[in-house]
Amino acid sequence: MIRARGLTKTFTRGKDTVEAVKGVDVDVAEGELVAFLGPNGAGKSTTLRMLTSLLEPTAGTATVAGYDVGTHPAQVRARLGFIGQGNGGGFSYQVRDELHNQGRFYGLAPAEYKRRARDLMEVLELGGLEKRTVQSLSGGQRRRLDVALGLMNHPPLLFLDEPSTGLDPHSRANLWEHITAMRERYGMTIVLTTHYLDEADDMAERVVVIDHGEIIADARPDELKREHADDVLTLTVRGGSPDVVRTALAAVVGPEAPHPGVLTVADGGTADGQDGLRVRVATSHGADRLPEAIEALRLTGLTTTSATARQASLDDVFLNLTGRSLREEAAA
Repeated sequence: MIRARGLTKTFTRGKDTVEAVKGVDVDVAEGELVAFLGPNGAGKSTTLRMLTSLLEPTAGTATVAGYDVGTHPAQVRARLGFIGQGNGGGFSYQVRDELHNQGRFYGLAPAEYKRRARDLMEVLELGGLEKRTVQSLSGGQRRRLDVALGLMNHPPLLFLDEPSTGLDPHSRANLWEHITAMRERYGMTIVLTTHYLDEADDMAERVVVIDHGEIIADARPDELKREHADDVLTLTVRGGSPDVVRTALAAVVGPEAPHPGVLTVADGGTADGQDGLRVRVATSHGADRLPEAIEALRLTGLTTTSATARQASLDDVFLNLTGRSLREEAAA
Protein backbone atom coordinates (compact mmCIF):
# COMPACT_ATOMS: atom_id res chain seq x y z
CA MET A 1 0.00 0.00 0.00
CA ILE A 2 2.92 2.35 0.73
CA ARG A 3 6.49 2.13 -0.55
CA ALA A 4 8.89 5.02 0.11
CA ARG A 5 12.58 5.13 -0.74
CA GLY A 6 15.00 7.89 0.21
CA LEU A 7 12.15 10.24 1.11
CA THR A 8 13.70 13.58 2.02
CA LYS A 9 12.38 17.06 2.81
CA THR A 10 14.55 20.13 3.26
CA PHE A 11 13.28 23.56 4.26
CA THR A 12 15.12 26.85 3.80
CA ARG A 13 14.61 29.54 6.42
CA GLY A 14 16.59 32.62 5.55
CA LYS A 15 20.20 31.51 5.38
CA ASP A 16 19.52 28.30 7.31
CA THR A 17 18.71 24.92 5.79
CA VAL A 18 16.70 22.45 7.87
CA GLU A 19 16.59 18.79 6.82
CA ALA A 20 13.28 17.73 8.37
CA VAL A 21 13.22 14.23 6.87
CA LYS A 22 16.43 12.43 5.94
CA GLY A 23 16.13 9.59 3.45
CA VAL A 24 13.23 7.62 4.93
CA ASP A 25 12.65 4.08 3.60
CA VAL A 26 9.37 2.51 4.70
CA ASP A 27 6.88 -0.08 3.47
CA VAL A 28 3.30 -0.58 4.65
CA ALA A 29 1.51 -3.73 3.51
CA GLU A 30 -2.14 -3.82 2.56
CA GLY A 31 -4.33 -4.23 5.63
CA GLU A 32 -1.65 -3.25 8.18
CA LEU A 33 -2.11 -0.77 11.01
CA VAL A 34 1.23 1.01 11.47
CA ALA A 35 1.92 3.61 14.16
CA PHE A 36 4.52 6.35 13.69
CA LEU A 37 6.01 7.60 16.96
CA GLY A 38 8.32 10.54 17.45
CA PRO A 39 8.72 13.74 19.48
CA ASN A 40 7.56 17.08 18.15
CA GLY A 41 9.82 18.12 15.31
CA ALA A 42 11.05 14.57 14.65
CA GLY A 43 9.71 14.56 11.08
CA LYS A 44 6.72 12.24 11.38
CA SER A 45 4.10 14.83 10.38
CA THR A 46 6.29 15.99 7.48
CA THR A 47 6.59 12.36 6.36
CA LEU A 48 2.81 11.96 6.47
CA ARG A 49 2.31 15.17 4.50
CA MET A 50 4.61 13.86 1.77
CA LEU A 51 2.89 10.46 1.70
CA THR A 52 -0.51 12.15 1.32
CA SER A 53 0.85 14.38 -1.51
CA LEU A 54 0.25 17.54 0.52
CA LEU A 55 3.99 18.30 0.53
CA GLU A 56 6.39 17.71 -2.35
CA PRO A 57 9.52 15.73 -1.41
CA THR A 58 12.90 17.36 -1.93
CA ALA A 59 14.29 13.97 -2.91
CA GLY A 60 13.26 10.34 -2.99
CA THR A 61 10.14 8.56 -4.21
CA ALA A 62 6.90 7.29 -2.71
CA THR A 63 4.17 5.13 -4.17
CA VAL A 64 0.86 5.25 -2.27
CA ALA A 65 -2.17 3.11 -3.15
CA GLY A 66 -0.51 2.27 -6.46
CA TYR A 67 0.34 5.82 -7.57
CA ASP A 68 3.42 8.01 -7.36
CA VAL A 69 2.80 10.95 -5.02
CA GLY A 70 4.87 13.28 -7.19
CA THR A 71 3.45 12.51 -10.63
CA HIS A 72 -0.13 11.44 -9.76
CA PRO A 73 -1.17 13.35 -6.61
CA ALA A 74 -4.86 13.50 -7.57
CA GLN A 75 -5.05 9.71 -7.92
CA VAL A 76 -3.33 9.32 -4.52
CA ARG A 77 -5.76 11.69 -2.80
CA ALA A 78 -8.76 9.98 -4.36
CA ARG A 79 -7.73 6.70 -2.72
CA LEU A 80 -7.01 7.82 0.81
CA GLY A 81 -8.77 9.29 3.80
CA PHE A 82 -7.07 11.78 6.08
CA ILE A 83 -8.08 12.72 9.62
CA GLY A 84 -5.89 15.52 10.91
CA GLN A 85 -5.36 16.93 14.37
CA GLY A 86 -7.99 19.63 13.94
CA ASN A 87 -11.69 19.10 13.30
CA GLY A 88 -12.59 18.80 9.63
CA GLY A 89 -16.20 19.99 9.79
CA GLY A 90 -17.14 23.63 9.37
CA PHE A 91 -18.49 24.81 12.73
CA SER A 92 -21.58 26.60 11.36
CA TYR A 93 -22.58 23.75 9.01
CA GLN A 94 -24.96 20.89 9.72
CA VAL A 95 -23.61 17.36 10.08
CA ARG A 96 -25.55 15.94 7.14
CA ASP A 97 -24.61 18.84 4.85
CA GLU A 98 -20.89 18.39 5.65
CA LEU A 99 -21.06 14.69 4.72
CA HIS A 100 -23.01 15.41 1.54
CA ASN A 101 -20.50 18.09 0.51
CA GLN A 102 -17.64 15.65 1.09
CA GLY A 103 -19.36 13.20 -1.25
CA ARG A 104 -19.74 15.94 -3.87
CA PHE A 105 -16.03 16.75 -3.62
CA TYR A 106 -15.29 13.14 -4.63
CA GLY A 107 -17.71 13.30 -7.56
CA LEU A 108 -20.26 10.88 -6.12
CA ALA A 109 -23.81 10.89 -7.47
CA PRO A 110 -26.44 12.34 -5.08
CA ALA A 111 -28.07 8.98 -4.38
CA GLU A 112 -24.71 7.45 -3.56
CA TYR A 113 -23.36 10.15 -1.24
CA LYS A 114 -26.70 10.31 0.60
CA ARG A 115 -26.62 6.53 1.12
CA ARG A 116 -23.03 6.59 2.34
CA ALA A 117 -23.78 9.48 4.69
CA ARG A 118 -26.73 7.58 6.20
CA ASP A 119 -24.65 4.42 6.63
CA LEU A 120 -21.74 6.22 8.27
CA MET A 121 -23.96 8.22 10.60
CA GLU A 122 -25.63 5.00 11.73
CA VAL A 123 -22.42 3.02 12.23
CA LEU A 124 -20.59 5.91 13.95
CA GLU A 125 -23.56 6.69 16.23
CA LEU A 126 -24.29 10.06 14.68
CA GLY A 127 -27.93 9.25 13.99
CA GLY A 128 -30.29 11.98 15.16
CA LEU A 129 -27.57 14.62 14.79
CA GLU A 130 -28.11 15.24 11.08
CA LYS A 131 -29.38 18.81 11.51
CA ARG A 132 -27.09 19.74 14.39
CA THR A 133 -24.31 22.20 13.63
CA VAL A 134 -20.75 20.97 14.08
CA GLN A 135 -20.08 23.54 16.81
CA SER A 136 -22.93 22.13 18.91
CA LEU A 137 -21.41 18.62 19.02
CA SER A 138 -19.35 17.20 21.86
CA GLY A 139 -15.64 16.53 21.35
CA GLY A 140 -16.22 12.82 20.82
CA GLN A 141 -19.04 13.45 18.35
CA ARG A 142 -16.86 15.84 16.35
CA ARG A 143 -14.09 13.26 16.10
CA ARG A 144 -16.57 10.61 14.94
CA LEU A 145 -17.78 13.09 12.32
CA ASP A 146 -14.15 13.54 11.24
CA VAL A 147 -13.91 9.76 10.81
CA ALA A 148 -17.12 9.78 8.75
CA LEU A 149 -15.76 12.58 6.54
CA GLY A 150 -12.54 10.63 6.04
CA LEU A 151 -14.45 7.52 4.98
CA MET A 152 -16.96 9.02 2.55
CA ASN A 153 -14.87 7.91 -0.43
CA HIS A 154 -14.43 4.36 1.00
CA PRO A 155 -10.63 4.71 0.96
CA PRO A 156 -8.38 1.65 1.02
CA LEU A 157 -5.87 3.72 3.05
CA LEU A 158 -6.63 5.92 6.07
CA PHE A 159 -4.19 8.36 7.71
CA LEU A 160 -4.89 9.27 11.34
CA ASP A 161 -2.80 12.16 12.67
CA GLU A 162 -3.22 12.30 16.48
CA PRO A 163 -6.90 11.26 16.17
CA SER A 164 -7.72 11.17 19.90
CA THR A 165 -5.77 14.17 21.18
CA GLY A 166 -7.84 16.18 23.64
CA LEU A 167 -10.46 13.49 24.22
CA ASP A 168 -11.25 12.10 27.65
CA PRO A 169 -10.48 8.37 28.21
CA HIS A 170 -14.07 7.27 27.59
CA SER A 171 -14.29 9.21 24.30
CA ARG A 172 -10.88 7.86 23.23
CA ALA A 173 -11.99 4.28 23.82
CA ASN A 174 -15.26 4.93 22.01
CA LEU A 175 -13.49 6.47 19.03
CA TRP A 176 -11.11 3.52 18.70
CA GLU A 177 -14.00 1.08 18.94
CA HIS A 178 -15.55 2.77 15.91
CA ILE A 179 -12.27 3.00 13.98
CA THR A 180 -11.66 -0.71 14.56
CA ALA A 181 -15.16 -1.55 13.36
CA MET A 182 -14.65 0.57 10.23
CA ARG A 183 -11.32 -1.10 9.56
CA GLU A 184 -12.90 -4.55 9.73
CA ARG A 185 -15.84 -3.46 7.60
CA TYR A 186 -13.81 -1.88 4.79
CA GLY A 187 -10.51 -3.78 5.12
CA MET A 188 -8.54 -0.56 5.32
CA THR A 189 -4.84 0.00 5.78
CA ILE A 190 -4.24 2.54 8.57
CA VAL A 191 -1.24 4.77 9.27
CA LEU A 192 -1.40 6.38 12.71
CA THR A 193 0.58 9.03 14.55
CA THR A 194 -0.04 9.36 18.27
CA HIS A 195 1.46 10.46 21.58
CA TYR A 196 -0.71 7.94 23.41
CA LEU A 197 1.62 4.97 23.69
CA ASP A 198 -1.13 2.63 24.86
CA GLU A 199 -2.88 3.23 21.53
CA ALA A 200 0.22 2.26 19.57
CA ASP A 201 0.85 -0.74 21.82
CA ASP A 202 -2.72 -2.05 21.72
CA MET A 203 -3.74 -1.21 18.15
CA ALA A 204 -0.67 -1.32 15.88
CA GLU A 205 0.86 -4.37 14.24
CA ARG A 206 4.04 -2.35 13.72
CA VAL A 207 5.60 0.70 15.33
CA VAL A 208 7.96 3.00 13.43
CA VAL A 209 10.05 5.33 15.60
CA ILE A 210 11.27 8.54 13.96
CA ASP A 211 13.81 10.92 15.48
CA HIS A 212 15.75 13.77 13.88
CA GLY A 213 14.15 12.97 10.53
CA GLU A 214 15.28 9.33 10.44
CA ILE A 215 13.67 5.98 11.21
CA ILE A 216 15.58 4.53 14.15
CA ALA A 217 13.36 1.50 14.83
CA ASP A 218 10.68 -0.46 12.96
CA ALA A 219 9.17 -3.62 14.45
CA ARG A 220 6.23 -5.13 16.28
CA PRO A 221 5.55 -3.52 19.69
CA ASP A 222 6.48 -6.69 21.58
CA GLU A 223 9.73 -7.01 19.60
CA LEU A 224 10.68 -3.40 20.34
CA LYS A 225 10.08 -3.89 24.05
CA ARG A 226 12.04 -7.12 24.08
CA GLU A 227 15.02 -5.65 22.20
CA HIS A 228 15.20 -2.11 23.60
CA ALA A 229 13.77 -2.13 27.13
CA ASP A 230 13.74 -4.11 30.36
CA ASP A 231 11.10 -5.43 32.68
CA VAL A 232 11.83 -4.27 36.23
CA LEU A 233 11.47 -6.36 39.39
CA THR A 234 11.31 -4.46 42.69
CA LEU A 235 11.74 -6.44 45.90
CA THR A 236 12.16 -5.75 49.59
CA VAL A 237 14.62 -8.24 51.11
CA ARG A 238 15.58 -8.93 54.73
CA GLY A 239 18.38 -11.00 56.19
CA GLY A 240 21.44 -10.28 54.08
CA SER A 241 23.93 -7.75 52.76
CA PRO A 242 23.84 -6.10 49.33
CA ASP A 243 26.65 -8.38 48.10
CA VAL A 244 24.75 -11.50 49.19
CA VAL A 245 21.61 -10.26 47.39
CA ARG A 246 23.56 -9.50 44.20
CA THR A 247 25.11 -12.97 44.25
CA ALA A 248 21.75 -14.65 44.81
CA LEU A 249 20.08 -12.77 41.94
CA ALA A 250 22.95 -12.86 39.43
CA ALA A 251 21.64 -15.96 37.68
CA VAL A 252 18.08 -14.60 37.61
CA VAL A 253 18.97 -11.37 35.80
CA GLY A 254 20.36 -13.22 32.79
CA PRO A 255 22.62 -11.83 30.07
CA GLU A 256 19.82 -11.45 27.50
CA ALA A 257 18.24 -8.35 29.07
CA PRO A 258 18.98 -5.17 27.10
CA HIS A 259 20.29 -3.39 30.21
CA PRO A 260 20.69 -6.09 32.90
CA GLY A 261 21.67 -5.11 36.41
CA VAL A 262 20.79 -5.21 40.09
CA LEU A 263 20.52 -2.08 42.23
CA THR A 264 20.20 -2.41 46.00
CA VAL A 265 19.68 0.35 48.53
CA ALA A 266 20.53 -0.37 52.18
CA ASP A 267 18.56 2.44 53.79
CA GLY A 268 17.16 0.58 56.82
CA GLY A 269 13.62 1.17 55.61
CA THR A 270 11.55 1.44 52.43
CA ALA A 271 8.62 3.46 51.17
CA ASP A 272 6.19 0.69 52.10
CA GLY A 273 7.39 0.68 55.72
CA GLN A 274 9.30 -2.59 55.46
CA ASP A 275 12.79 -2.89 56.96
CA GLY A 276 15.45 -4.31 54.67
CA LEU A 277 17.05 -3.74 51.32
CA ARG A 278 15.24 -2.21 48.39
CA VAL A 279 16.25 -4.30 45.35
CA ARG A 280 15.74 -3.37 41.70
CA VAL A 281 16.37 -6.01 39.03
CA ALA A 282 16.38 -5.24 35.30
CA THR A 283 15.64 -8.35 33.26
CA SER A 284 13.61 -9.80 30.41
CA HIS A 285 10.42 -11.83 30.93
CA GLY A 286 9.89 -10.18 34.31
CA ALA A 287 6.64 -11.94 35.17
CA ASP A 288 8.37 -15.31 34.79
CA ARG A 289 11.53 -14.21 36.59
CA LEU A 290 9.79 -12.83 39.69
CA PRO A 291 9.06 -16.22 41.34
CA GLU A 292 12.58 -17.36 40.33
CA ALA A 293 14.06 -14.34 42.09
CA ILE A 294 12.05 -14.96 45.26
CA GLU A 295 13.10 -18.64 45.29
CA ALA A 296 16.78 -17.76 44.70
CA LEU A 297 16.69 -15.40 47.66
CA ARG A 298 14.95 -18.02 49.82
CA LEU A 299 17.57 -20.64 49.04
CA THR A 300 20.23 -18.16 50.18
CA GLY A 301 18.41 -17.71 53.48
CA LEU A 302 16.88 -14.32 52.64
CA THR A 303 13.26 -13.30 53.14
CA THR A 304 11.30 -11.36 50.50
CA THR A 305 8.64 -9.20 52.17
CA SER A 306 7.30 -7.51 49.03
CA ALA A 307 7.76 -7.97 45.29
CA THR A 308 6.39 -6.43 42.10
CA ALA A 309 7.09 -6.81 38.38
CA ARG A 310 6.65 -3.95 35.91
CA GLN A 311 6.59 -4.79 32.22
CA ALA A 312 8.60 -2.76 29.74
CA SER A 313 6.60 -0.12 27.89
CA LEU A 314 6.92 1.67 24.58
CA ASP A 315 7.85 4.78 26.54
CA ASP A 316 10.81 2.82 27.96
CA VAL A 317 11.73 1.89 24.38
CA PHE A 318 11.48 5.49 23.25
CA LEU A 319 13.52 6.72 26.22
CA ASN A 320 16.28 4.19 25.58
CA LEU A 321 16.39 4.95 21.85
CA THR A 322 16.21 8.75 22.00
CA GLY A 323 17.06 9.76 25.56
CA ARG A 324 13.62 11.39 25.84
CA SER A 325 10.25 10.32 27.19
CA LEU A 326 7.43 10.54 24.66
CA ARG A 327 4.94 11.08 27.50
CA GLU A 328 6.93 14.13 28.62
CA GLU A 329 7.09 15.35 25.04
CA ALA A 330 3.32 15.01 24.72
CA ALA A 331 2.74 16.92 27.95
CA ALA A 332 5.07 19.69 26.79
